[in-house]
Amino acid sequence: MANVEEMQCGSMLFKQEELQEMSGVNVGGDYVEVMCGCTSHRYGDAVARLRVFPTGDLEITCECTPGCDEDKLTPAAFEKHSGRETARKWKNNVWVIIGGEKVPLSKTVLLKYYNEASKKCSRSNRSQGAKVFHRDEFVGCNECGKERRFRLRSRDECLLHHNAMADPNWKCSDFPYDKITCEGEEERGSRKVYRGCTRSPTCKGCTSCVCFGCELCRFSDCTCQTCVDFTSNVKA
Repeated sequence: MANVEEMQCGSMLFKQEELQEMSGVNVGGDYVEVMCGCTSHRYGDAVARLRVFPTGDLEITCECTPGCDEDKLTPAAFEKHSGRETARKWKNNVWVIIGGEKVPLSKTVLLKYYNEASKKCSRSNRSQGAKVFHRDEFVGCNECGKERRFRLRSRDECLLHHNAMADPNWKCSDFPYDKITCEGEEERGSRKVYRGCTRSPTCKGCTSCVCFGCELCRFSDCTCQTCVDFTSNVKA
């Protein structure tokens, strides 16, 4: 776990020898920034800059083209933006350059604080005496009305669903996992009833699979009323 001095100074987040062979290292006041990228078999390499914060937050500013203005992306969102065909595996698909070689984030020290924050969240949930589980949810396309399934098993997946729900103009082409259009078939009704509840496969919503707010699906940097209320209640 990071000590107080590490939390206060970006230069103390990692040891110098842990970063010395990484490309594009830049140390800020409370973050460390490195060059990163994601490779699509169709579009090639999309390069970007990854910022690692002591809170566990990861922010990516894309530099795939001179005119790209995508910033503050999560790794999962950057993975989708890059056109990566096998999405949902950002820890392995997003890489950094170490000693001239592309190395997946999962094999670097850069996920140290992210992993610690995830473990802290898990311990907090266990200490409350309940295992937090989120069933699959659906978001409707603003153009065709078809509903698309979102898994909510991780914080990144919860964020993707959260952002889709907050976007009144969300459409099929914005779906984060696969490249789909409004012409694509909608999931059959007989299949939609299966939403992942651990108590009953066809559950319509119970205390085991419906979450009313936790550290996994609420975000302190979000200004929507739901997240603001949750953050305020936690601090109270």
